[in-house]
Amino acid sequence: MLKKLLLCSVLSAGLAACGSSDGGGDVSTDVPSATDTAVTANGRDQIKIVGSSTVYPFSTTVAENFGRSTSFKTPIVESTGSGGGLKLFCSGVGANHPDMTNASRRIKASEVKRCADNGINDIIEVKVGYDGIVLANSRKSDQFDISLRELYLALAKDIPNGNGGLKQNDNDRWSDINPSLPDTKIEILGPPPTSGTRDAFVELAMEGGCQTFDWIADMEKADKDRYKAVCHSFREDDNFIEAGENDNLIVNKLNANPNALGIFGFGFLDQNADSVQGTVIDGIVPTFENISDGSYPVSRSLFFYVKKDNIGVVPGIEEFLTEFTSERASGQDGYLAEKGLIPMKPAEHAARKASVLALETVSLN
Repeated sequence: MLKKLLLCSVLSAGLAACGSSDGGGDVSTDVPSATDTAVTANGRDQIKIVGSSTVYPFSTTVAENFGRSTSFKTPIVESTGSGGGLKLFCSGVGANHPDMTNASRRIKASEVKRCADNGINDIIEVKVGYDGIVLANSRKSDQFDISLRELYLALAKDIPNGNGGLKQNDNDRWSDINPSLPDTKIEILGPPPTSGTRDAFVELAMEGGCQTFDWIADMEKADKDRYKAVCHSFREDDNFIEAGENDNLIVNKLNANPNALGIFGFGFLDQNADSVQGTVIDGIVPTFENISDGSYPVSRSLFFYVKKDNIGVVPGIEEFLTEFTSERASGQDGYLAEKGLIPMKPAEHAARKASVLALETVSLN
């Protein structure tokens, strides 16, 4: 009770970055000025969410439904990337800090510590569902069909030199990697280091391809730092271009350049299937079914995180959790599946829902 009273005091003193939505309007995507702030007796009267660009479409869809179907204001949702969102989320309590952050990877122990250092000790983890990370190109070109090893050899900063050592990546064309691949320049657009999509892609795709070289796989135990540098580092020339957090921008660039490929979440592929196509990786096509059953090799879980202490202080948080974890939203036939989310199986969904509604806090042990 004392903690909540203290938080109320902080919130009352702060200025909230809230929009003018009346509960039925569009989701706010920009942080409004202090003059637009609406503050109740207990502080901010509108949920504020930041984080992953991949989870953003799902979060905004739930926010819109929540605003239309309840008496609460439509939550503010801002796309900042997973790393950027968690940094904002963990920076402190009060009206100037978000209540929730979306993440296309699980929160790290270092981020939990940062939260704790700033007075945020009770964090609720909400698993949204699953997503696949795809490599896609324009439908104006032929569909790519590559292995994780070939993908690693296209993107890594340093690659095996054939003599048990490494060399700077000199593969400029796909045919340099494999003569059966297109004789076109390697041009891949991808997310920046702050993106959860990049984090997951590195661990699933880059590391997956890296480990096909036995001597590099053996390095993981002998010299973990060197192993990470070899397997996680992207090349820094014009064969790989950081395209920011806006996945829609990558899709637009692919349509403008049929020779380029882009890295983004399956949801964006699904939404733009009329103009772009997913690359076959290790013989598996990125489809809803293949991601759901785990056969597609570049699949991940999606999350969002909630400050438990803000429940009852900022109106609507508990009710928003109820909506997001409902069958009609994130269940097998929910409206988020229509947006490209890969839902959890019914048993997992039920267990996760029960944990969230019981307001259980995250533990990384």
